[in-house]
Amino acid sequence: MSHCCNKPNCDGTSGNQDKARFTAFEPVGDATESTPRADASAPGGEQTRIRIMQMDCPVEEALIRKKLGAMKSVSGMEFNLMQRVLTVSYAPGALESVLNAIRALGFEPEPLHDGEQPTTAETQSPRWWPLALAGAAAAASEALSWTGVMEWAQAALALLAIALCGLHTFKKGWTAIINGNLNINALMSIAVTGALVLGQWPEAAMVMALFTLAELLEAKSLDRARNAIDSLIRLTPETASMWQLDGSWRDTEVKQVVLDSLVRARPGERIGLDGVIVRGRTTVDQAPVTGESLPVEKGEGDTVFAGTINGAGAIEYRVTAAANNSTLARIIRVVEQAQEAKAPVQRFVDRFSRIYTPAVCAMAVTLALLPPLFMGGSWQEWIYKALVMLVIACPCALVISTPVTIVSGLTAAARRGILIKGGIYLEEGRRLKWLALDKTGTLTHGKPRQTDIRVLAALDPARCQALAVSLASYSDHPVSQALLAAASDSARLPVNNFTALPGRGVRGEIDGKTYSLGNLRLIEESVGCSAATKATLNALEQQGKTSVMLCDEESVLALFAVADTIKASSREAIAQLHALGVKTVMLTGDNRWAAQAIGAQLAIDNVQSEQLPEDKLQAVEKLTLQGVTGMVGDGINDAPALARATVGFAMGAMGTDTAIETADVALMDDDLRKIPLFIRLARRTYAVLIQNLTLAIGIKALFLALTLAGMGTLWMAVFADVGASLLVVANGLRLLRQ
Repeated sequence: MSHCCNKPNCDGTSGNQDKARFTAFEPVGDATESTPRADASAPGGEQTRIRIMQMDCPVEEALIRKKLGAMKSVSGMEFNLMQRVLTVSYAPGALESVLNAIRALGFEPEPLHDGEQPTTAETQSPRWWPLALAGAAAAASEALSWTGVMEWAQAALALLAIALCGLHTFKKGWTAIINGNLNINALMSIAVTGALVLGQWPEAAMVMALFTLAELLEAKSLDRARNAIDSLIRLTPETASMWQLDGSWRDTEVKQVVLDSLVRARPGERIGLDGVIVRGRTTVDQAPVTGESLPVEKGEGDTVFAGTINGAGAIEYRVTAAANNSTLARIIRVVEQAQEAKAPVQRFVDRFSRIYTPAVCAMAVTLALLPPLFMGGSWQEWIYKALVMLVIACPCALVISTPVTIVSGLTAAARRGILIKGGIYLEEGRRLKWLALDKTGTLTHGKPRQTDIRVLAALDPARCQALAVSLASYSDHPVSQALLAAASDSARLPVNNFTALPGRGVRGEIDGKTYSLGNLRLIEESVGCSAATKATLNALEQQGKTSVMLCDEESVLALFAVADTIKASSREAIAQLHALGVKTVMLTGDNRWAAQAIGAQLAIDNVQSEQLPEDKLQAVEKLTLQGVTGMVGDGINDAPALARATVGFAMGAMGTDTAIETADVALMDDDLRKIPLFIRLARRTYAVLIQNLTLAIGIKALFLALTLAGMGTLWMAVFADVGASLLVVANGLRLLRQ
């Protein structure tokens, strides 16, 4: 095994011989480990994930947060409303008291084990017929009020409507009040009770019926957002055909399949687990995981992934990852946990809502007391206005708009093979000014290919090719491999007395004559190199190409040039980035000529060559001073720069733990065009966020103004609250169609 040459520009690896692909496959979780577990963030404490199926929106979150926040044993809480999961940190042995506190609020907590997926199944919908009857009774009460007769019948019908659809709201409202939380259920309970006391029977009934209907519709809309994540979970089949010791194949639950098991995938089936093919050939549709448009050819030794679709061929593969640690499972976990890294807009909304609700409640109390006491106003009129304002006060639409939008954006990206680690990176992506890119393996294929053959003697080109390939077949150097790949059909000639010449090339006898294949140093030591040949070498080098020469005992016979070729997708990606206003810089360890040649072909704005890992880090640090900067890389030597960049992009993260765990954004295949797609999606998500905030705040401001002007009613207030929630949820869900 030898090398053809040792020049920095002639090593076949473009100066990045130390570049390593992310190939670690370490488990990220133990499926058998159960909670509680030690909390790394709280020494001596414990942490448990708790599924609460009744936790639908910020109303429940606020109630739970206040209840647990008052417990000395609780040190931290993290809510994931989309998954209905609370992660709570607490003192050792306090789990049961935490669960009891949650139960006291009327919820049913369910601790989750590590590795267990928090299912997003829909909450059990209430029966429709009581709501239908309640609506009919409320409408009848309203109709009677127009006639001005039978007030007792109006009251009876109104009370019937409230009893049919409002008891659950009153129950939740009372729980909120005794726990000192003025959520929408408490505010609605107060408003409806106040309306009944004021004798507004039809309006009280109609408001409760409309509120119950709107709550039902809102729950259905939120379930659609949750089902977006469920769609990823459903990509993996429940069973896989596993080989048994008796020589048969048996369908087995994927959760029960252990590492190194032999599993088969029949034509057209969805692959159940990650593995390596040991028998068979096929094409695999990897679009569900990578977003690739075309199926990929797979054969023995190739990797397959859970959730992808087998083509026309039958394959058998050896399982390399348990069901809870497959590439798809890790993708799902990242999407589920991404809300923990909240976007700046989301953090602003959370802070704003904590101020907004108490402020509006104080305004409502002031509105109910001051005009009657000091301005001679009617108590009934101003208390009614205060009740309307109380209903408007709940910030549900405002708070729920951001997580729904973010989750929809994250899921839409995941479907296209773009794994985003949190909403903060989705929002930062829209502001990218600079994108730094590694060269080898990112912009280029990472493998040298033969580009030129120059015959310099009166010799048949096919003969020259055969001689070079025969010598190269004894070397594992990348340049030799490039020659072999380009002439796979050429006949191999027997080589005798083969000799490896470290730092120069190789030498051997073919048909009784000695031939050498190597770099300029070898040729000069053997037969000398003419000025014309050196000029040709320099010209090729300035094009970013690496050259080796074939000579006999007398003269140079032929010259072979290889180069790391550009991916077709890279040209399109760079053009799209420029169109989006993003400037590009290439950071590579390769020599200046090769770097400049690649940069010129791709129209890169700035090319920096011969970069060590620390040089790349410094370059990214300088760029961040000019604006939001992204870094794209695929190797260990890119890690410092990836970590320092505002948004780090890992290329080709399919099946690799390291890339998925360390990068801010993981591109599941090697298609650089996914970055412009990510930027467009980030900008679209931000636009929807702003639309939702404008809708939520604008609707509430409008109805507050109407109330103060004396034109607001309770049913208007219900629309301002739950109706606005429906609008922002529906608007956020539009991102799933991107």
